[in-house]
Amino acid sequence: MYETYQLYWWFIVSLLAGIFVFMMFVQGGQTLIFCLSENELHKDMIVNSIGKKWELTFTTLVMFGGACFAAFPLFYATSFGGGYWIWMAILFCFIIQAVAYEYRKKPHNFLGQKTYEIFLLINGSVGVFLIGLMLSTFFSGNEFKLNETNFVLWQNSLRGLEIFKNPFNYILGITLVFSSRVGGNLYLMNNIDDEYLNAKFRKSLKVNFIIFLLFFILFLLWIFTKDGFMMGEDGIVVMKKYQYILNFINTPILLVTFVLGLILVSYGIYKALFAKSNKGIFFYGLGIVMAVTSLFFSLGLSGNLFYPSYTHLQSSLSIYNSSSSLYTLRVMSVISVFIPFVLAYIIYVWRAMDKVKLTSKEIQNDEHIY
Repeated sequence: MYETYQLYWWFIVSLLAGIFVFMMFVQGGQTLIFCLSENELHKDMIVNSIGKKWELTFTTLVMFGGACFAAFPLFYATSFGGGYWIWMAILFCFIIQAVAYEYRKKPHNFLGQKTYEIFLLINGSVGVFLIGLMLSTFFSGNEFKLNETNFVLWQNSLRGLEIFKNPFNYILGITLVFSSRVGGNLYLMNNIDDEYLNAKFRKSLKVNFIIFLLFFILFLLWIFTKDGFMMGEDGIVVMKKYQYILNFINTPILLVTFVLGLILVSYGIYKALFAKSNKGIFFYGLGIVMAVTSLFFSLGLSGNLFYPSYTHLQSSLSIYNSSSSLYTLRVMSVISVFIPFVLAYIIYVWRAMDKVKLTSKEIQNDEHIY
């Protein structure tokens, strides 16, 4: 029974990670402001299109952190408490995003409009890259040790910034940056009614998808060929060859879901580039959520250590040694029955906000724009 609740909550955390990666199309759209807009009107259209959804990305990140805190408190204390400088940098990138949307078009702002647009660019590029680096440590490991009372002893004075030393971490960081730009192009194509801009979005989509695909394949080659961290039958943490690809082979349903997700992503791109459809974002979004959720969930299975320590292997964390008590997980599981209603509300609001496509005329006649 206890293991069932642990797996259930690891699935919830994995699902939130998948939704968050998809929702970063907002950040990707922000990086397109300077390279695709040729005048102030185009810039306003892009900012106000993605501005409708910017709170959802941050809310999903907070929900991810909240779920980790409640269901896997030892992981939360280790990562957020030990490697806090990298998390503070990520948080700063999201703080300046909120400030930028609030004050970009406010009259007499002392920093100037371009400064706030640079804030959006930093959030969409640096912020996403840092998140990719952090997520990559679920595969590459961290520098921490737990003492007899499970007190976290971070082994590096850089407190999280040491992840920059591992060049393999950069692969996922770059992958997420271009994944978010792909999503940003797809969303803007769906939300903005402007033939000129849509032609530019389609051209940008092609370039960004190629770069994303190259780094995504490189990421898969890295994790599927590297040694993985796993718990042996004697309770001793060991390194096992091809552990991450074996997770999929040993759980066929995850492999099917992962591959199906990639197919949907590809189909979304096909719809946008070759079928000239503006509906590609929906196939892409579902595919991203399925693929990321499957990959993340696999880290909690087959004796895998989802948050490994390469400086002290026996301190590595699994869903079993880092979770809350059975009572806590059970109570939270009762509350989680409301999650489908929350998702239904988000879908309803999304459809209501995007029912009418954004036009240049609307931007010119609206005094309350971002």
